[in-house]
Amino acid sequence: MDALYVSPGHAPSPAPLPPGADTLAILLPGAYGTPEDFLREGFAAAVEERRLPLDLALADAPVSLYSDGAVFKQLRDDLMHPTRQRGYRHIWLVGISLGGLASLAYAARHENAAEAAPDGVLALAPYLGNRAITGAIAAVGGVAGWTPPALGEDDVEFQVWAWLKGYGNPGGHRTALPLHLGYGRDDRFSAGHRLMADALPAERVLAVAGGHDWPTWRTLWQGLLDRDALGLATRPALGAAA
Repeated sequence: MDALYVSPGHAPSPAPLPPGADTLAILLPGAYGTPEDFLREGFAAAVEERRLPLDLALADAPVSLYSDGAVFKQLRDDLMHPTRQRGYRHIWLVGISLGGLASLAYAARHENAAEAAPDGVLALAPYLGNRAITGAIAAVGGVAGWTPPALGEDDVEFQVWAWLKGYGNPGGHRTALPLHLGYGRDDRFSAGHRLMADALPAERVLAVAGGHDWPTWRTLWQGLLDRDALGLATRPALGAAA
């Protein structure tokens, strides 16, 4: 497994991949989180223990990048494009809390953008807006019955909900993008998570005991790996005989 550390303005080398994984997961931390948090909390160890053909990019996405939307440009220019150039065939976004919102919003903006598009999203306990937003959606029975307001460039939470409203509609193009949600049942944002879960196929949702904390996110990551949410089962395990 290759672990890339990516800071704003410092893209990974576009050098060709060594033999091994052709799938990359870009991990985005929550507000005030760091790339090292993913190592400390066993995200890389979980991949290694399962001998999965998966590399990780541990992104440094400070909360300051969110105020003006710079996080989306960084994702595209410093992560998605350079890692495609390295030869990864499958690139997933894995975001926690605020990083989950960024992952969803990026997918909503770039799902049809060729090399800039992710191949799937794992949203772990994503922040989905304040109670005024989620309450308005709940008041009409869920996102299917909700009418998005006129959207501006900075209306990130509304953009995500508008995108989720169309997700999985019969004949809709969004059915092609794999999207998985994981959350703790006692998470302080779980009301929004349940609304999002209603917009997804049941097999793409994982709810576990726990709150908005690392032990819960670690359990979700392990559970989604065991479910093969990233579609790795068709690729040989690392270290397997040729």
